[in-house]
Amino acid sequence: MLNKIVVMGRLTRDPELRRTQSGLSVTSFSVACDRDFKSQSGEKETDFIDIVAWRTTAEFVCKYFSKGRMAVVEGRLQIRDWQDNNGNKRRSAEIVADNVYFGDSKRDGDSGGYPQGGYAPQGGYPQRGPSYGAPGGSSYGAASGGYPASDYGGDFAEVSEDDGELPF
Repeated sequence: MLNKIVVMGRLTRDPELRRTQSGLSVTSFSVACDRDFKSQSGEKETDFIDIVAWRTTAEFVCKYFSKGRMAVVEGRLQIRDWQDNNGNKRRSAEIVADNVYFGDSKRDGDSGGYPQGGYAPQGGYPQRGPSYGAPGGSSYGAASGGYPASDYGGDFAEVSEDDGELPF
């Protein structure tokens, strides 16, 4: 059977790292996901989806994510049955996260101005223009359009944009 889910949304609060009695790291948080369509009243609705992350995923989320950051969560849907304080049976749906990825840059998340992934490239940020490096340390010349020249040789030729006819 397949139980795989991917959601993208903004964290509704700062995640807090907790530990089980056996010492496992765990965190729970929610993401707000806007629906792609509007309701009958013309307003966009938002779903608030509960997420649980364990072990290193929990530690990663608590270290690098905060309220308002966009997160892409990949995991499985889990339904839990439980009893409330009045003895009523309840049911909750949550995602058990396998992986959590950055869905925005730090600049978008208002945390510093580095590219998606949250790390500055070696040598600082921002870099000016593309740089291309070949294996072994030599560099390719850039063909028109800023793309690296091909080292394949063979039957490949650059297609002019002025031609008007596509070769396929």
